[in-house]
Amino acid sequence: MKIKSGIGFDAHRFAAGRKLIIGGVEIEHELGLDGHSDADVLIHAIVDAVAGPALGRDIGNLFPDTDKAYKDIDSKILLKKAVDEIRLAGYEISNVDAQIIAQKPKMAPHIPAMRKTLADVMGLEFDDITIKATTTEKMGFTGREEGIAALASALVFRRG
Repeated sequence: MKIKSGIGFDAHRFAAGRKLIIGGVEIEHELGLDGHSDADVLIHAIVDAVAGPALGRDIGNLFPDTDKAYKDIDSKILLKKAVDEIRLAGYEISNVDAQIIAQKPKMAPHIPAMRKTLADVMGLEFDDITIKATTTEKMGFTGREEGIAALASALVFRRG
Protein backbone atom coordinates (compact mmCIF):
# COMPACT_ATOMS: atom_id res chain seq x y z
CA MET A 1 0.00 0.00 0.00
CA LYS A 2 1.38 3.39 -0.99
CA ILE A 3 0.86 6.10 1.66
CA LYS A 4 1.31 9.81 0.94
CA SER A 5 1.08 12.85 3.20
CA GLY A 6 -0.14 16.30 2.28
CA ILE A 7 -0.31 19.75 3.82
CA GLY A 8 -2.59 22.68 3.17
CA PHE A 9 -2.79 26.31 4.25
CA ASP A 10 -5.33 29.04 3.67
CA ALA A 11 -6.02 32.53 5.01
CA HIS A 12 -8.79 35.04 4.41
CA ARG A 13 -9.38 38.56 5.65
CA PHE A 14 -12.55 39.54 7.48
CA ALA A 15 -15.30 41.29 5.52
CA ALA A 16 -18.58 42.89 6.49
CA GLY A 17 -21.84 41.54 5.16
CA ARG A 18 -20.74 37.90 4.95
CA LYS A 19 -21.44 34.86 7.09
CA LEU A 20 -18.54 33.30 8.97
CA ILE A 21 -18.28 29.68 7.89
CA ILE A 22 -15.46 27.52 9.28
CA GLY A 23 -15.30 23.77 8.78
CA GLY A 24 -18.73 23.88 7.17
CA VAL A 25 -20.27 25.37 10.32
CA GLU A 26 -21.77 28.86 10.55
CA ILE A 27 -20.31 30.73 13.52
CA GLU A 28 -21.97 33.77 15.08
CA HIS A 29 -19.67 36.75 14.48
CA GLU A 30 -20.07 40.33 13.29
CA LEU A 31 -17.82 39.67 10.28
CA GLY A 32 -17.43 36.89 7.76
CA LEU A 33 -14.46 36.07 5.55
CA ASP A 34 -13.82 37.56 2.13
CA GLY A 35 -13.37 35.22 -0.82
CA HIS A 36 -14.67 33.99 -4.14
CA SER A 37 -16.53 31.09 -2.49
CA ASP A 38 -17.86 31.13 1.08
CA ALA A 39 -14.18 31.58 2.15
CA ASP A 40 -14.13 28.59 4.52
CA VAL A 41 -10.41 28.62 5.35
CA LEU A 42 -10.49 25.26 7.09
CA ILE A 43 -12.09 23.40 4.21
CA HIS A 44 -9.80 25.13 1.72
CA ALA A 45 -6.72 24.00 3.68
CA ILE A 46 -8.12 20.46 3.87
CA VAL A 47 -8.76 20.33 0.11
CA ASP A 48 -5.11 21.23 -0.48
CA ALA A 49 -3.93 18.65 2.08
CA VAL A 50 -5.85 15.77 0.49
CA ALA A 51 -5.74 16.75 -3.19
CA GLY A 52 -2.03 17.54 -3.28
CA PRO A 53 -0.71 14.03 -2.65
CA ALA A 54 -3.54 12.20 -4.42
CA LEU A 55 -4.05 14.41 -7.49
CA GLY A 56 -0.96 16.60 -7.66
CA ARG A 57 -3.18 19.71 -7.65
CA ASP A 58 -4.45 22.31 -5.21
CA ILE A 59 -7.81 24.00 -4.67
CA GLY A 60 -6.97 26.79 -7.12
CA ASN A 61 -6.35 24.26 -9.89
CA LEU A 62 -9.43 22.22 -9.08
CA PHE A 63 -11.82 25.14 -8.55
CA PRO A 64 -10.33 28.34 -10.03
CA ASP A 65 -11.60 31.65 -8.69
CA THR A 66 -11.90 32.81 -12.30
CA ASP A 67 -14.78 30.38 -12.79
CA LYS A 68 -18.13 32.02 -12.02
CA ALA A 69 -19.57 28.59 -11.15
CA TYR A 70 -17.70 28.76 -7.84
CA LYS A 71 -18.78 32.29 -6.88
CA ASP A 72 -20.17 32.17 -3.31
CA ILE A 73 -20.30 28.35 -3.45
CA ASP A 74 -20.57 26.34 -0.24
CA SER A 75 -17.06 24.95 0.32
CA LYS A 76 -18.54 21.64 1.49
CA ILE A 77 -19.52 21.11 -2.16
CA LEU A 78 -15.92 21.74 -3.23
CA LEU A 79 -14.63 19.32 -0.59
CA LYS A 80 -17.08 16.61 -1.68
CA LYS A 81 -16.06 17.07 -5.35
CA ALA A 82 -12.36 16.86 -4.41
CA VAL A 83 -12.91 13.71 -2.33
CA ASP A 84 -14.85 12.13 -5.20
CA GLU A 85 -11.98 12.91 -7.60
CA ILE A 86 -9.45 11.49 -5.13
CA ARG A 87 -11.42 8.25 -4.91
CA LEU A 88 -11.75 8.07 -8.71
CA ALA A 89 -7.95 8.32 -8.85
CA GLY A 90 -7.69 5.21 -6.66
CA TYR A 91 -6.93 6.88 -3.33
CA GLU A 92 -8.62 6.89 0.06
CA ILE A 93 -8.18 9.41 2.84
CA SER A 94 -6.88 7.96 6.09
CA ASN A 95 -7.15 11.03 8.31
CA VAL A 96 -7.02 14.81 8.49
CA ASP A 97 -5.44 16.86 11.26
CA ALA A 98 -6.06 20.60 11.19
CA GLN A 99 -5.38 23.82 13.06
CA ILE A 100 -7.45 27.01 12.97
CA ILE A 101 -5.58 30.23 13.76
CA ALA A 102 -7.91 32.95 14.99
CA GLN A 103 -7.86 35.52 17.77
CA LYS A 104 -11.65 35.81 17.69
CA PRO A 105 -14.17 34.31 17.68
CA LYS A 106 -13.35 31.36 19.91
CA MET A 107 -13.41 28.16 17.88
CA ALA A 108 -13.36 25.46 20.60
CA PRO A 109 -17.16 25.36 21.12
CA HIS A 110 -17.65 24.68 17.38
CA ILE A 111 -15.01 22.01 16.85
CA PRO A 112 -17.23 18.94 17.50
CA ALA A 113 -19.77 20.19 14.92
CA MET A 114 -16.96 20.90 12.45
CA ARG A 115 -15.53 17.40 12.90
CA LYS A 116 -18.94 15.80 12.36
CA THR A 117 -19.70 17.95 9.32
CA LEU A 118 -16.33 17.24 7.71
CA ALA A 119 -16.46 13.52 8.48
CA ASP A 120 -19.93 13.31 6.91
CA VAL A 121 -18.88 15.22 3.78
CA MET A 122 -15.69 13.20 3.35
CA GLY A 123 -17.21 9.82 4.21
CA LEU A 124 -14.81 9.34 7.13
CA GLU A 125 -15.22 8.43 10.77
CA PHE A 126 -15.50 11.25 13.31
CA ASP A 127 -12.21 10.12 14.88
CA ASP A 128 -10.42 10.45 11.52
CA ILE A 129 -10.82 14.25 11.66
CA THR A 130 -9.00 16.22 14.34
CA ILE A 131 -9.16 19.99 14.67
CA LYS A 132 -7.38 22.27 17.08
CA ALA A 133 -7.59 26.03 17.46
CA THR A 134 -5.03 28.56 18.59
CA THR A 135 -4.44 32.28 18.73
CA THR A 136 -1.25 34.11 17.87
CA GLU A 137 -1.30 36.02 21.17
CA LYS A 138 -2.38 39.20 19.33
CA MET A 139 0.56 39.03 16.87
CA GLY A 140 0.24 39.20 13.09
CA PHE A 141 -2.90 39.59 10.98
CA THR A 142 -4.87 36.97 12.91
CA GLY A 143 -3.80 38.49 16.22
CA ARG A 144 -4.94 41.93 15.06
CA GLU A 145 -8.28 40.29 14.17
CA GLU A 146 -7.90 41.07 10.47
CA GLY A 147 -8.66 37.51 9.39
CA ILE A 148 -8.41 33.80 10.04
CA ALA A 149 -5.95 31.16 8.81
CA ALA A 150 -5.95 27.37 8.83
CA LEU A 151 -3.44 24.58 8.37
CA ALA A 152 -4.21 20.97 7.57
CA SER A 153 -2.28 17.76 7.11
CA ALA A 154 -3.62 14.51 5.74
CA LEU A 155 -2.63 10.96 4.92
CA VAL A 156 -3.94 9.36 1.77
CA PHE A 157 -3.29 5.86 0.48
CA ARG A 158 -3.66 4.10 -2.81
CA ARG A 159 -6.24 1.31 -2.75
CA GLY A 160 -5.11 -2.19 -3.67
